Amino acid sequence: MKLLHTSDLHIGKRVNEYSMIEDQEYILNEMLKIVDEQKPQGILLAGDIYDKGIPCVEGVNQFDWFLTELHKRGLIVCMVSGNHDSSERIDFGGRIMEENQIHIAGAFRGKLEKVTLADEHGPINIYLMPFVKPAMVRRYYPEIEIDTYQEAVEAILGSADISCDERNILVAHQFITSGGSEPERSDSESISLGGLDNIDASVFDAFDYVALGHIHGPQRIGKDTIRYAGSPLKYSFSEARQIKSITMVEMGAKGEVHYEKLPLVPMRDMREIKGPIAALTDPFVYSKANTLDYIHATLTDEEEIYDAIGKLRSVYPNIMRLDFENSRSVWNSDAKLAAADVEEKSAMELFEEFYENQNNVMLPDRQRAIIQDLFEEMAGERN
Repeated sequence: MKLLHTSDLHIGKRVNEYSMIEDQEYILNEMLKIVDEQKPQGILLAGDIYDKGIPCVEGVNQFDWFLTELHKRGLIVCMVSGNHDSSERIDFGGRIMEENQIHIAGAFRGKLEKVTLADEHGPINIYLMPFVKPAMVRRYYPEIEIDTYQEAVEAILGSADISCDERNILVAHQFITSGGSEPERSDSESISLGGLDNIDASVFDAFDYVALGHIHGPQRIGKDTIRYAGSPLKYSFSEARQIKSITMVEMGAKGEVHYEKLPLVPMRDMREIKGPIAALTDPFVYSKANTLDYIHATLTDEEEIYDAIGKLRSVYPNIMRLDFENSRSVWNSDAKLAAADVEEKSAMELFEEFYENQNNVMLPDRQRAIIQDLFEEMAGERN
């Protein structure tokens, strides 16, 4: 049986005040093309369907269209909520949709929901675990001490009566580690301070495949069959070098699991470029890539550039961020003037150092004389 695994759609997201709705519609269409080519039996949506608990109208309409298209193609949909979703809103209409093979686990209600499919090798049990916190789980298991995310998930799985003789899949949205090793993550993901929300991959031993969401880079954690599918689009420049994909999982007989990452090419990529403005706006340079991509530009010019953002935007209309990297910015970032040095130097010496570092030239004699007179006059006023 072939199943697609994806997560972290974040429908309705804005990145640096740019709406991603158009990009998301494009990438969802790319997923439907893969569905048409690969003919999977179902799709596993591992949380963070929306970017906010109260999604925008355009986002709701977009996901409604996507689910409708999946249903038209006869796919079984197994979906859980993520930490960005409102679990109750995700659950809306779930009982009706279940009759149409769209299975939704939005809010945790005391036990894992299970969807059982079958092929020539027998049953495949797909367990749905929405994003949970200890407080959400504690009230269902008063006899168990539940203070951590690990203990919460152990309590849920321990009460699920999972048969290890059958093929089992878990769809979940949590932060999973393996023996202290953490997954590679980006700055667009919400992780608790100090990793307090981590759960060790060893709790999933009863499952043949674990379809995870929460981390935006596609990767394994612990072993090949415990996987983050990653987000289908880049949502921060820390993800600029990631290759986005959707994961095709093929379940054979018990113990036979194969997966393949199918690449997703966006309408607009998210790229970082660096160099002097003359080079970045040279047709020979910018013609080598899509100028409509979302851009983080770093200018290395030493001289001041008038309306740098305007000049760059004339070539890269979707520039999101502009930084500078030159001798002045290096001086500022390194904070070369230590507090002890400041106390030992005169106001004139400090001003000369500041001027030289800001302009990369020494203070001219004429300006030095003017500044010296100002300092002397100010000192006289204080007396």
